[in-house]
This record gives sequence, C-alpha cells and structure tokens, in this order.
Amino acid sequence: MGFFSGRASFLRFRVQQSPPLVFGEEHLQRLAAHAAGRQRVASPDGIEIGWTAGEHVLDTDFQPAKNIVNDALVFDFRVDTDRLPADLLRAYTAIELTALTRKNPTGFPSLRQKREAKEAARLRLEQEAKDGRFRKRKCYPLLWERLSNEIWFASTSSTTIDRMASLLEQTFDLTLECMTAGRRAYHLAEVHARTRQVDDSAPSPFVPGITPEVVSWIVDERNRDFLGNEFLLWIWFYTDNRGDALVLADRTELTLFPSQTLTLECPRGQTGQETIRSDAPTRLPEARRAIQAGKLPRKLGLTLVRHNEQYELVIHAETLAISAVKLPPLPEDIVDPVQIRHERLNQLRHLVETLDLLYDAFIQRRLTREWEQELHAMQHWLRREERRAA
Repeated sequence: MGFFSGRASFLRFRVQQSPPLVFGEEHLQRLAAHAAGRQRVASPDGIEIGWTAGEHVLDTDFQPAKNIVNDALVFDFRVDTDRLPADLLRAYTAIELTALTRKNPTGFPSLRQKREAKEAARLRLEQEAKDGRFRKRKCYPLLWERLSNEIWFASTSSTTIDRMASLLEQTFDLTLECMTAGRRAYHLAEVHARTRQVDDSAPSPFVPGITPEVVSWIVDERNRDFLGNEFLLWIWFYTDNRGDALVLADRTELTLFPSQTLTLECPRGQTGQETIRSDAPTRLPEARRAIQAGKLPRKLGLTLVRHNEQYELVIHAETLAISAVKLPPLPEDIVDPVQIRHERLNQLRHLVETLDLLYDAFIQRRLTREWEQELHAMQHWLRREERRAA
C-alpha cells in the first residue's frame, strides 16, 4: 500500500461526520459491498469505480489484519477505464475503407464512406473491448485516520477526488471537506475567534507596485488559499533571515530548511512558471530574482526535524498536499510486518502534526497585528541586493 512502502503522497480531507468508536467488520463489509468489479458504479463516460483491499489491483479480500491498522482504515480506490488503442482504430478504419472503396471508379473514398469506415472500426473495437482486453486499472491509496477523523487520499486530480468522494458517500454516508490552506486557516482561526480576519485577508503586497491584488490561480474571490503561497514565502524568509529553528505552539523545537525543489509562478499569469532543483533552491540567485519580480512559490521542498525525527517532503501551497515524503528509518529491532505498519503510520501522524503546528505558527502571525511588522520585514528583505556568490 502507498502509505506503508516507498514515499507517500496525499491530500487531506476533513470528515464532517463524527468518527466511529472503532473500525470493525461492519466497515469491511461495506467496502466489500462496493468492491471494484462486483457492484460497479459506472459513469456515463464508461468509467467504473470501486474499492480494493490494497495488495494489488484485483485484491477485493478485505480483512481486519490487512485493512485496519493502528486506528486507521486503509484501502484503495480503483478506477477502471476502457482505452481503445488509437493505432488499432486507424488500422481497422483503413481495412474498412479499402473494402468500401474497392468498386469506386475514381479509386478515392467519399466523405460518406470515410464516416462509415470509422464508425464500423469503432464498433468493432468496442465489441472486442467487452472482454476487458483494453481496460486500464488504476489504484489510489486511501486512509481514514480515526484519531483526527481525516481522509488521506493519494491523488490531487479533481476528477478522481470527485469520484472518490461520491463513492465514499455511498459506502459510509460521509461528507468531506478538503483541508486547503484557506480552509485550514479558518479552522485554526476558530480556536482564537479570528475568522473575521481570515474573511478580511487579501494577498499581501510583498513587492509594492508589482504584487497584484488578485492571484490568477485563485478564481473564487471568497477563496483564501493564497495564504498557502504566503506560507511558503514566509518559510523562505524565516529560514533566510532568522535561522533554521522555530519554537512551535506545543513548546517543541522544529528545525527546517528548504531543500531539493522550488516551483514559482507569476500571480498575474503573465511570465509563466519555473522550477528550480538544488540542495538549497532558495539560496540560488535566480530564485531570489524571481520573487523580487513578484513571483510566488507554488511548491517547496522541505526538510523537517522534530523530536529527533527527520522528514523530507514537498508541500503544495494552495492545497497543503504533501508528496514525495521520506520518513525516518525504523529502528532495526522492528522486523514484524504488522509492527512496521503501525510504526510507519505513527510517523505519518507525527509529520502531519508537525506541519499543522508549522502552519499554525504562520497563521498566528498572519491574522494578528504582528503581520504588519512581519510584512515590512519581508518587503525589506526582498529589496536587498542579491548576495555575492560564495
């Protein structure tokens, strides 16, 4: 499963309903009732969806030992799509066209014959596809984390998310809310009675006269996901000016520094997007010139250390999705597969908690009078001349 081997990637959703007291056979039976290939939910475009147990694309044997791990329900969302091979369609069309034009005096096909040949070729392919020979199956890992009552889903495609949410509602009667930067800011502001400040927030003028009042990739004026772009820029500013240590709200110390990758984009939608790959991408002159020109970060690679545990990941600004997560190595004495899965899930929980505390540290600055002073410092930082190359 994607959460228990290799590098994890997922988007977080908040479950609107109350969490179950415990995951058990009832949940596994509901998954089995909507398993892929058994009771298919087909859309008008012929795409079929369902759940799998996670070991492989055809695994529909849901078991407690496999799918209930450390207070979490883990399984896969499968999408089946019939993709008719274009080269085979062209070949069948050519064969049909040859037969239709055999008696043409000119030797050339008419428009009507071309349409007939193409339609006959398509029908022939669709007939062959009924046995599943052209079916493409794709699985997306999903984890329902009971303690936080969140769904972690390994896809950021809006179409795939919509299909998954629809099937999840049919299976468990759940309603999801994507925990984007704006929604997360509202939830954090509710704790301190600052939701009005989120409503009143607008893109900060980091480069006066250049930074626009609207962000091209935020189409809804009520959307506050631009706070995610400001969050990544604030991390850049903080690590560039105040060091790599930050004390979080729970009094723990976080060590962080940007690493590996940085994607920037013009908020006006005029000068395009660029991606910089380096051990320390924010230290490069071209990265600094980009933000001085008004670009904002869309993705940022981070290395985080908290409680002596080191994580590497890429965080996406607006959605706060995380990808390419590298977890700390497990202790050598943990060799039992069940225990390995339990410990890996604990590591993922610890990482999510760390990211929430880091974002909370930013939001507590962003929604208070402290932000005016912080913004002034960031504007001064961006006006500085580029450092000399070492």
